[in-house]
Amino acid sequence: MLAIMPKLAANLSMLFTELDFLERFAAARAAGFRHVEYQFPYAIPADDLAAAARKAGVSVVLHNLPAGDMAKGERGIAALPGREAEFREGVERAIAYASVVRCPRLNCLAGLAPADEVHFATLVANVRYAARRLAEVGIQLMIEAINTRSVPGFFLSGSQQAIDVLNAAGEGNAFLQYDLFHMQIMEGDLACTIERHLARIGHIQIADVPDRHEPGTGEINFEFLLAHLERIGYSGWVGCEYNPRGDTLAGLTWAKPYL
Repeated sequence: MLAIMPKLAANLSMLFTELDFLERFAAARAAGFRHVEYQFPYAIPADDLAAAARKAGVSVVLHNLPAGDMAKGERGIAALPGREAEFREGVERAIAYASVVRCPRLNCLAGLAPADEVHFATLVANVRYAARRLAEVGIQLMIEAINTRSVPGFFLSGSQQAIDVLNAAGEGNAFLQYDLFHMQIMEGDLACTIERHLARIGHIQIADVPDRHEPGTGEINFEFLLAHLERIGYSGWVGCEYNPRGDTLAGLTWAKPYL
């Protein structure tokens, strides 16, 4: 029996995209996943998502807060002064969705903004608000650092910067969502960084570098890192948030020992 068994979650926004979204829950379960995540569910009624997850026998472990107008290039609004009311409305919308599908954590995207004190303070205030509001309903808040090669101008781009935000917010219900793809590009030193911030990490996501395909297609040693997570006692989920190089199922060879 394998001792190393990370709790993998299929990201349904990026995996099984050959299927309609609601069909991806059953496809993930058939592939061996017991957990799923997705990015932005708001175009689909929450009841439909909950029914698809329930029928497939999978749990939803993460989705994002609303992130502004994606069609216009926005990638989050949490660091944007003047958008606080919209941010708070988004928190309520996300809570409504998460409550229906029984999703225990929500991810907050900072957005595109200059790395200055004004935007830092705005993000801290919004993180503090969201963490407190989500704590009232038993949901954890995540914040995520994203690489500026894929998303130029993204405000939050390093793990220590994210920890600084969490420290400034001072809320026990706010955590770091650590994405190995983004952080390999921005800072590397993945194993030591994860171990150093372990107590602050609430969720991990994976994709290989440089092309954001499945593990085994690039430069990251996932066999080592998944074993490292077990060794240091990480007990959370590992979200598979990558673009399959080809067919989703064919690209899951790497995951079979863990499913």
